[in-house]
Amino acid sequence: MNIDIPWARAELAQFLALTELYRPPDPPGVVNFTSRLSNRGKNSEINASAHVVEQILDRVLPRWRTEVPDDRNKDVNRWYQHRDAAQRADAALQRDAEVRERLGDDAPQLSASTLHPWVWSGARSLWQSGHYREAVTAAARKVNAEAQNKVGRRDASETALFQSVFSKDDPKPGQPRLRLRADDGSDTFRSVQRGAAAFAEGCFAGIRNPNSHEDGLPELPENEALEQLAAFSVLARWVDAATLAT
Repeated sequence: MNIDIPWARAELAQFLALTELYRPPDPPGVVNFTSRLSNRGKNSEINASAHVVEQILDRVLPRWRTEVPDDRNKDVNRWYQHRDAAQRADAALQRDAEVRERLGDDAPQLSASTLHPWVWSGARSLWQSGHYREAVTAAARKVNAEAQNKVGRRDASETALFQSVFSKDDPKPGQPRLRLRADDGSDTFRSVQRGAAAFAEGCFAGIRNPNSHEDGLPELPENEALEQLAAFSVLARWVDAATLAT
């Protein structure tokens, strides 16, 4: 988990302290028979802390907004869902490595937030609401749009676009190329360009098109969706790093 764990846990602890409920003392000479509770922190302090905590929760528990209950005790504490999620996130941060080691699953983990920014920015909002198939489709659209932006084209998209930009042929008017390495006429250059074009076609024909055009498909399991995002992340990095040849 690519995160500063001590810092994140300190932020969560501060938020939990600010949102702790207590019964304020009665003013001198006044006896209050109500059970009204208040948060220990000021609203301004809690709001400022929540701004940071929500971003931590998005990293540690991406689906906390939909999976952590928010319908209990709302009248008592408006921060109930945030507190519950913060407690769960703190346990995850504290014991994630230990749990994976004890259960025999300490293999490296891939976080969606470490994928290429084009991919994660396109997928993030849908991903966090559990719409994994739509998130992959949105990421594919984002990669396609960024490739169009880089080569300055709107007349081609997806498979046709990438076959053109990764072509081994010299650039033509209105048809610039993306070079993943210098065009030295070698077999390696030709292999890299051919492989990039084939990989892009696989991403759009094998992943993006079925996700978008087939009705009634079941929701993708999260791990499979993450693998598909990773494929588009590879393509995005190639496009981003490629040299534009005009």
